[in-house]
Amino acid sequence: MKAERVVLDTNVLISAILSPLGKPFACLKWVLDNATLITSRGLLEELETRLARRKFAKYLDASRRRAFVADLTLVAVQVELRGLVHVCRDPDDDKLLEIAAIGRADCLVTGDDDLLVLGNFRGIPIVTPAGFLDVLSSSR
Repeated sequence: MKAERVVLDTNVLISAILSPLGKPFACLKWVLDNATLITSRGLLEELETRLARRKFAKYLDASRRRAFVADLTLVAVQVELRGLVHVCRDPDDDKLLEIAAIGRADCLVTGDDDLLVLGNFRGIPIVTPAGFLDVLSSSR
């Protein structure tokens, strides 16, 4: 699997900022160093809203949260969604499939079982952070 254009789900990005020693962080770092992160304005807004939840306040102050989202906004390629994908058993996750399709992603990295159960979408592999890192290490 090539990984030149990658979509990282919100859950992966949240885990990455909360735990810099975890696999989601390793995925984010690899993508930022070696590939193109594909996202949408809506996904970045969702990320900011979720990170603003009270449960994350003890781990992440407002300035760090804003800086993280702002940095991703600067480096990621944003695609415009049209709302044309209706495949996932959780309709809220259709936007990730659409980001991957419109953005010509090579893979979608997520921890969401509603997406993982699909295996792939239009030939785009859907993998966990651990699965993504395994593929990268086996292709070296």
